[in-house]
Amino acid sequence: MKIPFFILLFIPFFLFAKSNDFLLVIDKPFDSVLYDVTQNYDDTVTAVGYANRYKQTNRQRTYTNAFDYLADASGNRYGKKAVLVNVDRFAQVKFEKFADIPRFNTAVGVLKTPQNGYFVGGYTFDGSLFVAKLNWAGGLLFVKFFGTKNYDRMNALVPLSDGGVLSVGSSTTSRDQYDPMFRTGLGLNDIFLTRFDANGKMLWSKKYGTMYDDAGVSAAEAKDGSIVVLAATTYDKHHDVTLMRIGENGNKIWLKHFDLETLLTPKKVLRLHDGNFVAVLTATDRSGKKQIRLLKFDLQRNLFLDKTLDTYYESELNDIKEYLNGRFVAVGKTTDRYNTDALMMVLDSDFSMLCQEHFGKENYDAFEAVQILRDGDAVAAGVATDENSQVKKMLIAKIKQDCSLAKVMPQSTMRSKTKGLFYADIYSQLLKLFAKEIKNKEVKIAKDLSITLVGEPLLFKVGEYKLTLSQKKFLSRFEKKLIPFLLRNKENIATLEIIGHTSSEWAPKTPFETRYLKNMNLSLKRAYSVTQYLFSTQNEATQEALTKLLKDSGYSYARRVTFENVEDKTKSRRVVFRIIPR
Repeated sequence: MKIPFFILLFIPFFLFAKSNDFLLVIDKPFDSVLYDVTQNYDDTVTAVGYANRYKQTNRQRTYTNAFDYLADASGNRYGKKAVLVNVDRFAQVKFEKFADIPRFNTAVGVLKTPQNGYFVGGYTFDGSLFVAKLNWAGGLLFVKFFGTKNYDRMNALVPLSDGGVLSVGSSTTSRDQYDPMFRTGLGLNDIFLTRFDANGKMLWSKKYGTMYDDAGVSAAEAKDGSIVVLAATTYDKHHDVTLMRIGENGNKIWLKHFDLETLLTPKKVLRLHDGNFVAVLTATDRSGKKQIRLLKFDLQRNLFLDKTLDTYYESELNDIKEYLNGRFVAVGKTTDRYNTDALMMVLDSDFSMLCQEHFGKENYDAFEAVQILRDGDAVAAGVATDENSQVKKMLIAKIKQDCSLAKVMPQSTMRSKTKGLFYADIYSQLLKLFAKEIKNKEVKIAKDLSITLVGEPLLFKVGEYKLTLSQKKFLSRFEKKLIPFLLRNKENIATLEIIGHTSSEWAPKTPFETRYLKNMNLSLKRAYSVTQYLFSTQNEATQEALTKLLKDSGYSYARRVTFENVEDKTKSRRVVFRIIPR
């Protein structure tokens, strides 16, 4: 399996590979892995997993008491922590952030919220589980720790139709008389499910399983609100699969245990567009070779399709998603005698393989999760390693339906094709950035990316262009948000146009030409006054950057503010900032 693996390294200054394939390997000093991925409303993608961060310094700190030492040694900065990575459509990392969640922890699932934030779920290394809600930038809104007094593990975080989430995992048996919910485990290890609503309130938490050791692996909500759970069951030399259906309140409807001669490892369950389900399994034959097995079934346990995909190399799938056309994209890993490669497949509606591709170098590489994007491609996330290194690295790839890697278009080409998306993206960000100013009726922001100063203290008096103290105070606050925003997005923004406007009342008895030209001069002076103030308050580096963006314009009184065809002369004497994307 010597397949070319074009790599983009982030060390942390991001070096582009020569290839324009959409394949990123995020190189950190210590182990880091991605386990799940989602698409954002601005068409960027965010993946979660864990990364290790350690204090890399030889300088010794002197502690005056034990409490300071413990706070530094066991604080929230170092060790294994949940991490979020956001990547844009140009294969550039927009941000990489450690989630501000206490304790050593790993994130196994990420779900997008309607508020443009995230639900993230995972486990800590003291045996607890957590569900956290984050904002669009990865900032922590709240975190809920839960579980039993014994060791628990989360394997998946599942979205529910009410906006809440379901934690799927396992819990060891508890025999604590003060913990009646889990007083008697069904086996040494049991399926452990916990449901939260959209606000993070726990609705219920329950154990299920057989007399053997069970672990919840995946789940999917049915159209009627019930939930199908896929679990692993092990005992002696048996590795079996358990399927279970529960009601929305956690009551068990049925449980089916598959006890076969073949060793089975459950990986994923997915609800299909037709309301049925597919379960992804790894089946190990008598020779010890692992192959992919897929089951299609309904809510009444009727089995419609049972298919094993015989591949030349040992192969496993970790995730699967269904395209709107009924095809499937699936990702995982494939292993020969020497190394393991990341695996991607496209299957038809009957699970027949249409194409497959391997990605990797001579070591260990695997995809853990896949998400179908709105443009029809798919994004996969996982882990990559180098031939001469034992450090695990975060892997993100964008893949087309023919199993090839998607190409990263030049930004100029992409912009010409998606100009409307850029306007929508920037407009959405501006609304958030200036939410306070909008609420205070100081500015209005339009979808053409114009920011109009509308507060009465911000408007000019008749014939005036010099800034008042009130205008300067506002601009001092305004520029602290606007200019960093421009610089962060300078690759996408061509120009910041500052436009002066006047009312038509100035010098009304002069000839039309004179009146228009004098108002034009006044409107330009108003724009220049604002530009001069903004420019003069920046350091030299920022001034240099602004020279590539700033443009002054004036419209005289050609674009007056009117209400019911009557000019509002006060509101017409204004300045407008307009952002022009590339």
